[in-house]
Amino acid sequence: MYSKIVILDFPPRSAQKPIVCQLVKKYDLMFNILKARISSKREGHMVLEISCAGKAAFNKGITYLKEQGVRVSTPEHKIYKDEEKCTHCGACTAVCPTSALYIKRPEMEVIFDLKKCSLCERCLLTCPVRAMGLFSDDLKETA
Repeated sequence: MYSKIVILDFPPRSAQKPIVCQLVKKYDLMFNILKARISSKREGHMVLEISCAGKAAFNKGITYLKEQGVRVSTPEHKIYKDEEKCTHCGACTAVCPTSALYIKRPEMEVIFDLKKCSLCERCLLTCPVRAMGLFSDDLKETA
């Protein structure tokens, strides 16, 4: 099974249309919505995990999205956890929608599973000691 996280930005003319649903109907792709919003300017923004049988089907679906005027990109950064700063308070685990951050019991230690991370960045805002941060793909710190 091929799976990839993509970021979709919809122009106002496309934000209200069921474009993403067509990925299932026309291209046999499955998707998991990790983040979605529509701005006051009626522009849409979604972070999806798209899964399918192979890369060819994925590429056809992405081509369809681009033909509809959707800007498609991939995450340029990754979340990291600074083990030295982390106090294991668990605040980040309460806001993590994918359980990428969880408390290991009985040790009461906060564990970060990068493979489950949807890049929602809620942990960055929640961590009181700023133990969660961002790296760009070339591993230079960005925030």
